[in-house]
Amino acid sequence: MSETASDKTSVPQHVAIIMDGNGRWAQQRGRPRTFGHSKGVEAVRRVVEAAGDMGIHTLTLFSFSTENWNRPADEVGALFELMKRYVAADLKSLKQRGVRIRIIGRREDLREDLAEIVGQAEAETASNTDFNLNIAFNYGGRDEILRAAQNLARAIHAGDLSVDAIDEGRFSGALDTAGLPDVDLMIRTSGEQRISNFLLWQAAYAEFHFTDVLWPDFDEAELARALEAFKNRDRRYGGVDAGAA
Repeated sequence: MSETASDKTSVPQHVAIIMDGNGRWAQQRGRPRTFGHSKGVEAVRRVVEAAGDMGIHTLTLFSFSTENWNRPADEVGALFELMKRYVAADLKSLKQRGVRIRIIGRREDLREDLAEIVGQAEAETASNTDFNLNIAFNYGGRDEILRAAQNLARAIHAGDLSVDAIDEGRFSGALDTAGLPDVDLMIRTSGEQRISNFLLWQAAYAEFHFTDVLWPDFDEAELARALEAFKNRDRRYGGVDAGAA
């Protein structure tokens, strides 16, 4: 992916997006919710391309949460099918553009066909370094932290790790996003202003941008607005402004 942004120091290197509003977008048009999810995939394609062009290096998209199992069965099935189709249809082009694909979340509940294509996508793009595309599917922030803690506990129980060796770096390495930078900017579409159990650890010092735009309408211009707002933020990470009295 090319980088065209003139001021790379002001560009967030890790952007996370809660893609909200597909169902409402469809209902406003008298269409089923699944139609909105299908249109949402088109927005994914636009934003992945735009993010790389704007100098973003890592993009994490919240596609399906652990709480989404409470939705109607036909909608859940449609979301699984759309995920499968997106990865299958775009894998070749993403690979050629230097995109590394990673699916984060609980794998045990994935359908066998989806798990297979997810594994293929990750394997075929593992050596790419130009752009990281993470899709959070069957993901929950608390679930991720719990799984990380359990895995570290197992290592301690097996005698492979001491309690004192666990610091923030070690814990981060046990998360689904191991090796990736923390989130700089989190965006949520559709007017809601909550993070909905998304990247709880990684977003500790993230800046937030909320927009009323429904996800199927989100495009390069909306992403640019979010980045412009981010550029004007004063990020102190718990410190004080060097120019403050």
